[in-house]
Order: sequence, then C-alpha cells, then structure tokens
Amino acid sequence: MDSYLKWSPKIFLAFIIGALIFAWGYHDGKNSVSPQNSLSTIENKNEGQPITVDFSPYWKAWNIINEKYVPTATSSKTITNQDKVWGSIQGLTASLGDPYTVFFPPVQSEQFAQDIRGNFEGVGMEVVSQGGLLVVIAPLKGSPAERAGLLPGDKILKIDDRDTSNLTTEDAVKLIRGPKGTTVTLSVARAGHKQAFEIKVVRETIDIPTIATKKLDGGIFKIDLYSFTASSPNLFRGALREFVESGSTKLILDLRGNPGGYLEAAIDMASWFLPSGKVVVRENFGQAKEETVYRSKGYDVFPDNLKFVILVDGGSASASEILAGALSEQKRAILVGEKTFGKGSVQELVDITPKTSLKVTIARWFTPNGLSISKQGITPEFVVVRTEADMKAGKDLQLNKAIEILNK
Repeated sequence: MDSYLKWSPKIFLAFIIGALIFAWGYHDGKNSVSPQNSLSTIENKNEGQPITVDFSPYWKAWNIINEKYVPTATSSKTITNQDKVWGSIQGLTASLGDPYTVFFPPVQSEQFAQDIRGNFEGVGMEVVSQGGLLVVIAPLKGSPAERAGLLPGDKILKIDDRDTSNLTTEDAVKLIRGPKGTTVTLSVARAGHKQAFEIKVVRETIDIPTIATKKLDGGIFKIDLYSFTASSPNLFRGALREFVESGSTKLILDLRGNPGGYLEAAIDMASWFLPSGKVVVRENFGQAKEETVYRSKGYDVFPDNLKFVILVDGGSASASEILAGALSEQKRAILVGEKTFGKGSVQELVDITPKTSLKVTIARWFTPNGLSISKQGITPEFVVVRTEADMKAGKDLQLNKAIEILNK
C-alpha cells in the first residue's frame, strides 16, 4: 500500500510529469557517450527539456562507470544500460526529498498496479519512509499486521536482516511483501519501549476492507470506515440508510487507522452532511496554477438535531483527514482521538513508457479554513490518547469519550 492518493477515471493521485529530464543518447553496443552529442540528442528529440542544464557531469559519471566499474563478489545481477537509465530517474525523484514522488521501473510498476486493483499478498499495512525512518501509518483492519500487534507510528528498523535506514517506501514494501504463508520478521521501535523488539508476521492474500456498522447501547449507531475505495460511496450510503432506519440521531464515524484513498469518495461522503457549495477541501498547486476548491454536492439529508462524532488517530491519513477536517470546520461533527497523520499531498500516476510509471506530487490539500494537512495534520477538539496497554486490555477511552459526548 502507499499511501495514499488522488484518484479519478483519468488520473491517479495520493499518494505528474510530462517529460523525462534524464534522457540518454547512447547507441546499443556502445559503452561510451559523447556529452555534446547527448545534449544535442536531448534537445532534438525531447520537447521541453531544460537546455540550460549542464549534463556533462552526468555523462562523465556514466562513462567512468562503464569503463571502470567492476562488480563485487556479492553482485549477481547483470546491469544493463537500460537499468542505469531507470536508476537515474529514481535518483532524480529521490533528489526532491518527497517520499510520495516515486519512479516505478517495470517490475515495481506492475506491483503498484496490483495495489490499485485492491488485493495483494503481504502483511496488510500502510508504511512511508520519512527522514530515513520507515514509519507505519496504519495496519489494515483484520490484516496479519494488525493481528500481529503492529500499531500506527511504529518505526520499522529492520525487515528480516535488512536495515531500513534510508530505504525508500517502495523498496521497503517489496521486502515486506511475499507469497502467502511465508513469514517476515520486523524489528520495531515503539514509543514507550526502551528497546526495539521483533514481530513476526505471516503473509496472506490481502483484500482491502471498506466498511462495517454496529448498534451500540444508548441508541448510538457506529460506522467503521477502513478505506476510501471506488466502492466506498455506495457502501457508505447503505450504512447511512441503516442509521436512518434505526431511528437514531446519534452517529459515530470511526476513521482510526484509515489511510485514505479516493478523494472523490471523501467529497461524496461529506456531501451527505453539508449543503450544496460548502467547501470540503482546497487543492493548492503552488505557482503552477490556481487553487481548485472541491465543494459539497449538497445531499445534506440530516437535520440539525444530528449528534455526530468522528474518531481519528495517527493512522487516519489523506482522505480521512479531508473528511474529518471538512465536517469539523463546517461544524457538522466533533472530532475525538489523536492528531492525524498529516498526509495532505496529492499524487498523480503518469505512464513514462508502456511498462514504467511515475507517481509525482502535484499539489497539497488544505482544509476549508486553509489549514495545511501536510504540515499540521488534524487535531481533534477532544484529544484522548489510547495507549498500547489500553488496547491489550480491550479499553477504548476514545470511543467512551465519543459516547459520553453523544449522550449529553
């Protein structure tokens, strides 16, 4: 899983580039490239290239590697010139310092496409590489990762025997994944623990869960939303129908551990509670173009006597933060729990070749009142910490607080 992105029928977010900056001018069968000829080739064959950039250091390094490099004894793979081109583009994206902008060579591109289709073999958790550390955003509901005890905010120091420092998110995902029935050992650092400890997780086929409903004591109706998929709006509408038919006016929406997904799903869900035209989220493209404002579709079916609490935590990210932020700032829901993850950037997936793709950050998300989700996350009105000890004891102080608020 990756984090989480903007999705639409034509583009995929998130969680864009029109032309490659690194192009190549070598000919098959030749190990050396003339920088002058290469620059000329770039200018002639690739529209919009930065012709003022001096590529000579790049080509000098290319030629030195081809002329002098000797593989180590541990290096078994034969590296082709095409592999070096893919590596160059990966280096280009890494230079941005953005964990969500990633180039996918052929194998990784196919793996990413499998993620989008909604099932894969692995442990079922969302991770991101930040500042040289691999951080768990959230384990998916009912996944092997959740059952093994992994928590939002855990830092994975090792995957089996591989150190994760400065490992990219995508490389880490490749190591964590594997055939179902096999085991991966994760070395985990966790707040409140003096030393790292190991968690062994048996891989399974992961089907991304979406939604569940439950009636609580006191006439409270609870909706657990685990992800924002293409089917989420219809499933959410069905859950709301159950809520209405129950006769209750007290609603809890649990977004804890929800890493996000489709932007359109978040907008559609917010529209059930907001009049037409109310701002759901702002999309800021920097100086590239004007801000895009996404507004409620105006379903707005619930009367003013609706009592509504949304539960969030450090595993609530992306579309979860959009929905929670919009309904909180528009005074339709009260937020309870812990500060959200802060994944407020927008990605688009662009095909570079038929077998490679580039996921690139194109914008940032802001709440209706202009709060940067990426920089600050969403802080609930009622901050209630749920500790590891609480979880092991089956205590849910955040849910208890939500029930207390609804029963006032």
